Amino acid sequence: QVQLVESGGGLVQAGGSLRLSCAASGRSLSNYYVGWFRQAPGKEREKLASIRWNSGSTDYADSVKGRFAISRDNTKNTVYLQMNNLKPEDTAVYLCALRHLISETYVYWGQGTQVTVSS
Repeated sequence: QVQLVESGGGLVQAGGSLRLSCAASGRSLSNYYVGWFRQAPGKEREKLASIRWNSGSTDYADSVKGRFAISRDNTKNTVYLQMNNLKPEDTAVYLCALRHLISETYVYWGQGTQVTVSS
């Protein structure tokens, strides 16, 4: 069974930085994309970034391009989301998820980690 565990969230002042981690177990990620999402109260879930495990290719939502960076550590089976210049509107629960290379759907999800940015 695939398990994803996010960590690294917390309370930070506007302009600060956080690095989130998504540790995966139970499956090789070689045929998957790993994505980072966020969900704020009253808002739809938003995809922020994704990385193709094998190649390391990445893509980003316009809302975070230039501020957030997704990366992976093959030795730790972990994906990171470095978040810089955080804004109060970045406050949300951040989740990671997996989708297979031949699928359009993210099917494995972590439980999320809370990020709160104070003004």
